[in-house]
Formats: sequence, structure tokens, C-alpha cells
Amino acid sequence: MFENKLLTFAALNFRANTRKMNLTTEAKQELFKKYGEKETNTGSTEGQIALFTARINHLTKHLKINKKDFNTERSLIKLVGKRRDLLDYLKNKDIEKYRSLIKDLSIRK
Repeated sequence: MFENKLLTFAALNFRANTRKMNLTTEAKQELFKKYGEKETNTGSTEGQIALFTARINHLTKHLKINKKDFNTERSLIKLVGKRRDLLDYLKNKDIEKYRSLIKDLSIRK
């Protein structure tokens, strides 16, 4: 009996650890290479907005399947707010970069 519970726990633990990651390191580097100046400039506003957009798209797909996942819904709302703040900053700093980034990422205004 104890052995059966242990096997069940091991199976659940294995499933939890094999979840598919949202963005791999290589995918993040490509985002920063494309929207930042270079791969290592992870703090650029454009790169952060691109990263947030990729995460928002992933969470949106997840929520279409899992409608009652309220924790993910809350994190999605917070992430959209962070992206909005960065977009407002970029708009005030450089309007041309803002317009081109919105067009490239197909973000609604």
C-alpha cells in the first residue's frame, strides 16, 4: 500500500517537472537580438516589451483552454499592466520606435 502511494507521488512529481517551458533561452535571445540592440541587452525597453508580449500570448492561449485558472488570469493582468507602462515610457521617449514596435508586435492601441 505504501509502495503504491510512493509510485503515485513519483508519477505526479515527474509530470509536474516535465511541463513545457514557455520560452527557451534561445527564443529569449532571439527576441532580444531582434528588438534590442543585441542579445546581451536584456534591459532594453523594446526587448522587455517583446518578451512581455510573448508571455502574454502564451498565457492567453493557456486561459482559452483553462477558463477557471484565476491565478494565471491575475498574472496576465499584471503582465499587461507592466507592458502598458513600458509602452507609455517608450511613447514619451521615442514615438517612432513606439509606432514601429506596435506594428511589428501587432499590439492593439
